[in-house]
Amino acid sequence: MYAPQGDSELLLEALAGTTFPPGARMLDVCTGTGVVALAGARLGAREVHAVDISARAALAAAWNARLRGLPVRAHRGDFLERATGRFDIVTANPPYVPYAGPGQDSGRRARAWNAGRDGRRFVDRLCEAAPRLLANDGVLLMVHSRLCGPDRTLEMLRGSGLDAAVTARRVQPFGPVLRARARWLEQQQLISPGQRHEELVVIRADLVPARERPEREERSASRQP
Repeated sequence: MYAPQGDSELLLEALAGTTFPPGARMLDVCTGTGVVALAGARLGAREVHAVDISARAALAAAWNARLRGLPVRAHRGDFLERATGRFDIVTANPPYVPYAGPGQDSGRRARAWNAGRDGRRFVDRLCEAAPRLLANDGVLLMVHSRLCGPDRTLEMLRGSGLDAAVTARRVQPFGPVLRARARWLEQQQLISPGQRHEELVVIRADLVPARERPEREERSASRQP
C-alpha cells in the first residue's frame, strides 16, 4: 500500500483548486490509503469511488471513509473493470517509477510504484481510457514524475480530444526507491549523472463538449504569443 507523499500532496493541492459541479461523481484511481478520495468527498463530491489493485489499500480507504462518515466506496481491482459510468472528477496517482524488471525491487509492495522500463505502463492506460471515463466538462487530474515523460502524456490526452496542460510542478529530493535505482536511471539516460532530485507534475485534462470546442480553441489561440 502506498502511503501519502509529496506527489499525493501536489495532487491534493490541485484538487482543492478544482470546481466541483453539484452532485459530482468522482473516481480516484490507485487510491492507496484513500487520502485523495476523502478530500474529494469533503470538497463536495456526492459519490466517490476509490479503486486500487491492492486489497490492503482498498480496505484502508474503506475504513478511513467509514471512520469519517464520508461517501466513499472503495473497490479492489483494475480501475477499468471497476469504474462504471462517467465521472465529473477523475484523480490518479498511478505507479510511475521506471523499473528494470525481475530482480530490481519486485516484492508485493513494489506494485505501488513499479511501472515498466519507461514508467508509463499505467499512465498510458489511463490516458487511453480518460475520454471514456469523463463526463462532459469532466476533469482528469493526474500526478507523475518528469522521469516518465509529461510531454508524452499531454500528446496522448490531446490526441484523444481532451484539453490538457501541466498545471502544477514540484521539485523534491529522491526518496528511497529512486535513490536505490539512481545508477540504473543514469545508465538509461533518464536522469543526468549525479542527479538526485525529480520534478513532479500534475496534468489536468478537460473533456470539452463538442459544441464548445471551437470557442475554446479560438480563445486558446488568441492567448498564444
